[in-house]
Amino acid sequence: MFEKKLIAGMTGFNRFIHLLLAFALGVACATVIWDFGLKTLHAWQTGSAAQGYFQSLGSLFILWTLSTLISAEVDYIQNGRVHVRVFVEVAMISVIREMIVQPVQVMTGSPGAAEFNPVHYGLLLAALLIIGIVYRLVSVASSMLNPS
Repeated sequence: MFEKKLIAGMTGFNRFIHLLLAFALGVACATVIWDFGLKTLHAWQTGSAAQGYFQSLGSLFILWTLSTLISAEVDYIQNGRVHVRVFVEVAMISVIREMIVQPVQVMTGSPGAAEFNPVHYGLLLAALLIIGIVYRLVSVASSMLNPS
């Protein structure tokens, strides 16, 4: 009797937490869109539109990550499942973002940007290759388990 009430209470609390997470992800998306708009407007006003756009491109990659997490949250709320593919996608997006943002920071001399390190960039490429292979394996395994 007590166990059933405890499980029901924890299930309800878990649903509440996931609703809070969904709301927080929505707020984060709105904030990132606002940040992208401000960065783009600032770049346009200072006359460095192309350079500023590449700097604000990092915000779009964050938005892509948040979108992936929102899709996962919606799927969890509807089906109660979280797919491993979501975490692999987030890792892939993060590495791609770093590969684009790092050279732009070096070229523009952004504060805190180090010199271009080809070894570090090569490691990022290797990580992207490995993540791509893992993503493919997870996708194939998922399609074999759920042929719909």
